[in-house]
Amino acid sequence: MSEIDKQDPKSNTEEVDLVVFFNLIGNAFTRFFNFIGRILKSILSFIISILKVIISFWKPVFIILIVFAGLGYMLERTNKPIYSSEMLVEPYFGSKYQLVSNINYFNALIANKDYNALNTIFDNDSTDVEVNKLTAFRIEPGPESENDKYLAYQAFMVQLDSTRSTDPISYDVFVDNRSIYTSNLLTIVAESSKKDIFKDLESGISSAFSNAFSNAKKIKEEKLYALQRDNIQENLNEVDSLQRVYINLLREEAERPNQEVKLGALSLSPERSSTREYELLEKEIALRADLQEIEEKIISKDVFVDVISTFQSIGNRVNKISEKYTIIFPLAAFVFLCLGFVINRVVIFVNNYKE
Repeated sequence: MSEIDKQDPKSNTEEVDLVVFFNLIGNAFTRFFNFIGRILKSILSFIISILKVIISFWKPVFIILIVFAGLGYMLERTNKPIYSSEMLVEPYFGSKYQLVSNINYFNALIANKDYNALNTIFDNDSTDVEVNKLTAFRIEPGPESENDKYLAYQAFMVQLDSTRSTDPISYDVFVDNRSIYTSNLLTIVAESSKKDIFKDLESGISSAFSNAFSNAKKIKEEKLYALQRDNIQENLNEVDSLQRVYINLLREEAERPNQEVKLGALSLSPERSSTREYELLEKEIALRADLQEIEEKIISKDVFVDVISTFQSIGNRVNKISEKYTIIFPLAAFVFLCLGFVINRVVIFVNNYKE
């Protein structure tokens, strides 16, 4: 009993400490929620005070908003409408880099109103383009499916340096950080104050793809494809020669069944010659498949760019929220009215403040 009596003061002290600790936590939460409540109450009081002013002076406020909406509408009517059209392309031989550079160059010429340089680019023998109607060019990544993005990610991981193998880049990080240069398809957007100018821009846009780099790369790839095709054709000729030899062997086998046939210093059984003929046939099929793939590459990449969809004859009208002055002006007027009310309340508070 004496040992239990000695332990009781220690247990009581621990219980008191726990009670004090939980009380401190409870008080902290109470103060925090009271602080949040005061903030929300202040915000609500501020909103209600503004609503009171609006309700009290709703007629002047309504008139001001109507006047500014009318001014915004008049300004919208004076602005010339802008039209846009899109061209979807698939560049080859690294010509996308020159395209992006040339699009920026076109925009610089438009900003500087250098219409002579623009005429040199877009005018041709059959068409005179009103380049002074151009307002901007943009280039954007073309449409991509999730499957296309995943295939691009796999190709990127294959090309990635082996030093990053311990720290691989996730698919989401890859997609979020892709640049316009990683897209196989590109969308060229042209904007103009004239709605039927876009078809005349195609020849000038097409000239924006080639440069010395893309020309050299195209020539190198053409030589590489030609070399691969010649090698495959040479292998096919060798296979064809061997097939003729084995056909002759099969004829000899047919004339002398169950006997070995001599091929120079080698002797072949009937089963072995049939097997070799089948292997040659498989080799020929594989070589012809490779040759077809090379031919398809030569045909599909004989130009710097494939135009998948051209500009429309008539552009779509561009509707930018930043040019909706019928909405922007009344909102701005309302914000300034609220700001004026707040400043007025602050001035009144300062004037009535007593230390």
